[in-house]
Amino acid sequence: MEQLPKMTTEELTKRVSDGKYMLFFSAGWCPDCAFIKPAMPDIEKKFSDYTFLAVDRDENIDLCVDLNVLGIPSFIAYDHGQEIGRFVNKDRKTKEQVEAFVTAL
Repeated sequence: MEQLPKMTTEELTKRVSDGKYMLFFSAGWCPDCAFIKPAMPDIEKKFSDYTFLAVDRDENIDLCVDLNVLGIPSFIAYDHGQEIGRFVNKDRKTKEQVEAFVTAL
């Protein structure tokens, strides 16, 4: 999974303007993020029509505020620059919950 560098909302909009993207918001200190991380390679493989981008919440705090991502781990899906869904809250997420979210898009 590609690590998204620090960027503004405008830069993110350009980055996700062509194709389908899934942003995975997390932080190194977050135990719930550590819980889902081992499942991410399988999720990426299952949903290979999406490009998965890891977003470090601490490095991109302004971006998270702009996108109203206040809890982690969280996911936001884009299709050619348009947000098509979000799974954003502070709760621990299971592999099955993440897969159900992506499948429902």
